[in-house]
Amino acid sequence: MGLSLSQGGHLTHGHQTETKKISSSSIYFSSKPYTANFETGLLDYEDIAKQVAEFKPKLIIVGASAYARDFDYAQFRKIADDNGCLLMCDMAHISGLVAAQVMNDPFPYCDVVTSTTHKSLRGPRSGIIFMRKQYADAVNFAVFPSLHGGPHNTQIAAVAVQMK
Repeated sequence: MGLSLSQGGHLTHGHQTETKKISSSSIYFSSKPYTANFETGLLDYEDIAKQVAEFKPKLIIVGASAYARDFDYAQFRKIADDNGCLLMCDMAHISGLVAAQVMNDPFPYCDVVTSTTHKSLRGPRSGIIFMRKQYADAVNFAVFPSLHGGPHNTQIAAVAVQMK
C-alpha cells in the first residue's frame, strides 16, 4: 500500500485506475492505495490503520511526490507492526531535507529506505537503497542480477563524492 497518487503519492507506489493497472508494482503485485482525509488533505493515521487492517498488505510504502506535509514514521511503524508487514520509505523527493534535519528521519522506523541521488540531494542520476541487515541478501539479489546489469563505476564514484 502506498499513498494514493491523486493525494500526493507517487506513480510507482502501486498506482492503478478502476480499469487498468498502471505501474509495475500494481501489475506484478496486489496493491491498493491508502488515502488521506478528503476534507483536510492530511493523513489520518487511525483511518490508515483501518485501511491496512482491511487490505493486509505485505508492505506499506511511505513517501510521496506531491504531499506537502511530513510523515509520522513512528505511527506507520506501529501500523506495520500491528499488521505484520514491512515498512518502506521512498524519500527521493525529500532526502535532502531529511539529511538537513528539516524533515523527520525515517531510518529508525523503516525496514527499507530508498532515494534518488539527483532530486533534492542534487547529485548524479542514481538510486540508493538502505535496508536492515536481515533483508540485505534479498534486496541485493533483487537488484543484481535480477534487475540490473553491470555497474557504472563512474556513476558510483560520483555518488560517493556527492555523499562525502
